[in-house]
Amino acid sequence: MIEFNWNGELLILMNVAIAAVLTGFIGLEREVKNKPAGFRTNMIVGASAALLLSLGEILVENYIQDGLKDIIQPDPTRIIEAIILGISFIGAGTILKASDESKVYYLTTAATVLFSAGIGIAVALEQYILAVMATLLLLIINRVAKIIYQNV
Repeated sequence: MIEFNWNGELLILMNVAIAAVLTGFIGLEREVKNKPAGFRTNMIVGASAALLLSLGEILVENYIQDGLKDIIQPDPTRIIEAIILGISFIGAGTILKASDESKVYYLTTAATVLFSAGIGIAVALEQYILAVMATLLLLIINRVAKIIYQNV
C-alpha cells in the first residue's frame, strides 16, 4: 500500500510556489526591460530548481532508508550541479553576439536566470530569509547598478 506524506508534499509544493513568486519579481523586472528571459522563464527556473532539489532530497532519504547507501552513494550536491548545468544552457540560449560588431547582448539576463535557479535552491533548502534578500539584491543590482553605471 502506498503511503502519502501529505505534510512533506505540501511543504515541497509551498516551497515551489514561494520560489515561483520570488523569481517572478525578477522575471517581471526583465520583462519590463524587454529582455529575452522574462516573467515566465524566471518563474519556471526558480520553481523547477526548488522542485528538483526537493525531489532529490527525497531520493537520498529513500536510498538511505532502503539500505542502499552502501551500494549507491547519494550525493545531494550533484543535484545542484545538474540544476546549474541545465540552467546554464537556458542562459546560453539568451546570449546573442552581434555579427557586425564585437558586442555581446543579454549576458545580464543569462546571469539573472542562473541567479533565479539559486533562489529556487535556497527556498528548497528552507533558507527563506536568504531567498527573499537575494531576490531584493538582484532587483537592486539590475535596476540601481545600471543607473549608476550609466551616470559614470
